[in-house]
Amino acid sequence: MARILTFIVTLFLANIAWAQDTSLRSLNTGEDSKGWGGVGRLEIGGRGFCTGALIAPDLVLTAAHCLYDRSTGKRIDTEQIEFRAGWRNGRAEAYRSVRRAVVHPEYNFVRAGGAKRVVNDLAVLKLHHPIRNTTIKPFETAGRIRKGTKIGVVSYAVGREEAPSFQEMCRVLGRQQGVYVMSCNVDFGSSGAPVFAFENGETRIASVVSAKAEMDGTKVSLGMGLDGPLELLMAELNSASGPKVRRMSVQEGRQSTGAKFVRANGG
Repeated sequence: MARILTFIVTLFLANIAWAQDTSLRSLNTGEDSKGWGGVGRLEIGGRGFCTGALIAPDLVLTAAHCLYDRSTGKRIDTEQIEFRAGWRNGRAEAYRSVRRAVVHPEYNFVRAGGAKRVVNDLAVLKLHHPIRNTTIKPFETAGRIRKGTKIGVVSYAVGREEAPSFQEMCRVLGRQQGVYVMSCNVDFGSSGAPVFAFENGETRIASVVSAKAEMDGTKVSLGMGLDGPLELLMAELNSASGPKVRRMSVQEGRQSTGAKFVRANGG
């Protein structure tokens, strides 16, 4: 019988930073950040920030929990959110306000239910005006990726919030309930950061950073897969009533890790 792995989940609720398997590379200059201009800082009502990434000229992918007030559990007004594409050393390559924010219809922000916040922790923001800039290109998204896939993360974080940093490389360790378990060692500061998969010479977003965890005493990170959930988000965005979704049981969602979520140990 496979041994059960236990994760102690700690959610990123604001201003999230992260460590790494390999060293961080700061993208301080225009040359360093070339190709990464579609990653930007999401300013949340002057109270904190997350990371987001363009998946279309007017669409930003991030973590759903970035859109909630930690103290009240209520949604933050979209008028208080601004996307700063390619933010670096006090300036952005483009500034855009948010017209609409759509959270995955199955996402449940519960202050006492840490593990529940990880499942379906995805959101898409529609900008008031598309970003059309030759230096800012939206990223393609990936379907399901395999265990062992090489991944990397571009993010902002406390202590390095003035320029993005790139962690390369970490790997996918497994998947459970649609959530990837990744060897990227995360900490407070990079919530919503895009997780890039590098396969066949292509760089695509396969997930976003949602939480940190421990596996056998080793720090890992968690993020939802985009296959299925992103399709639902797009349907919600394009429909006034939103799509009808089928509830997924825990057993249906289990994959190769055999992992079990437990109550968050902090937040």
